[in-house]
Amino acid sequence: MAHPLPEPSTLLSSIRSSSRLARQNANITISSQAIERLLKSPAFLVSFERVSAQHGLALPLKFSSPLDDLNVISILSLLNFGSGYRIPLHAETGRGAWDNIRLLVFAMFIGGSEEDLLSAQGMQQLNEAKVAELMRVNVYIEKPHKDIPGVTVGELGGPLYELVKLISSVLVETGQLLQKAGYPNLGAFVAEALKEGARHTKPRTSDVQVFLDRLIRFIPAFQDCHIVDGRPIYIFKKALFLAHAITIRFGSISSPSFPVPDTSLVPVFADNVLPSLLVHLGVIDLSSSPSFQSILQDVNLSPDKLQSLFSEMSPELESNVSPPNEGPAVTMDQIYILRAAALDACEMIVEKARELDEPSWIKDIRYTALDMWLWSIAKDRADYRRLGRFSLRDTVFF
Repeated sequence: MAHPLPEPSTLLSSIRSSSRLARQNANITISSQAIERLLKSPAFLVSFERVSAQHGLALPLKFSSPLDDLNVISILSLLNFGSGYRIPLHAETGRGAWDNIRLLVFAMFIGGSEEDLLSAQGMQQLNEAKVAELMRVNVYIEKPHKDIPGVTVGELGGPLYELVKLISSVLVETGQLLQKAGYPNLGAFVAEALKEGARHTKPRTSDVQVFLDRLIRFIPAFQDCHIVDGRPIYIFKKALFLAHAITIRFGSISSPSFPVPDTSLVPVFADNVLPSLLVHLGVIDLSSSPSFQSILQDVNLSPDKLQSLFSEMSPELESNVSPPNEGPAVTMDQIYILRAAALDACEMIVEKARELDEPSWIKDIRYTALDMWLWSIAKDRADYRRLGRFSLRDTVFF
């Protein structure tokens, strides 16, 4: 890493404090009134309990053991990126980034006739051609023949080729690290990190912080942080997602073969969806931030638009499915500031919810459930699906 990672005892607090500082330094404002408007809206109250349970982690696969299940969940979390390629993926496959990554992992699960593609050794065999084959995407673009007028030739290139290269590089690198360290697969490493967290007895350091620290330090594709104006912003979206995925998949099992971390106090898993939606809903206010003036024109915050977004979903909207819209492209600095703002906004939303009396369940909202609601409602409602999302390519972190 180009900059130091926080110690396990300060990992969660560093995520929160670095995010708040980044938001404040960028002059991004979040008002209590805007948060209360969201929490009291029909859009939130009617859908929260249903939609926050839509985690996308139900897997139609038959596992030979909980460790095999853990390995698949771990690889799914490792590859939980590609949001910047949402539009070309929809054009090619009719599905977004998450659904395409799920199908890729399913194909890896069933497609290794000679080699277990989910093993450390098998991951290293997943070159660009194999990943493109498993994803069933076209990674060629047509270009004019340089010598023959009117003739075109297929050449490797285009956005989906970029995505395939990113996926292949993460799989190969992680497989090499695992094999070098003596782990048969990613699940074996994750199980060991979970056990190390459960054994940890130092005060002020929770089991989940030890687990996250081990994961982040060992695997570069989980080191989701960035320097802006000389200060680090710690997000660690995929690592937090994996920790909570483990609690969802195994938390109800009476005696799993590995410890299940306590994710009740972890912050949200900030990707590009959360800040996009919170900006459209008027919770994150970019109007005073010099860094985001150029993209404000892409965000319509008219009273009529907000009233529509805060209303309960109508059947007409529910059935009116259309392709997603391209959102504003942002820089690496901008997206980390936006993700930090979303993380901090969710802290403030949960804090405000604890002050409210009605309905009775609202005081008990957890960060993870709020994350799941924001992520899922963005897909659940047709009008929300049409909202442009901040987009950045060439990253393996979201």
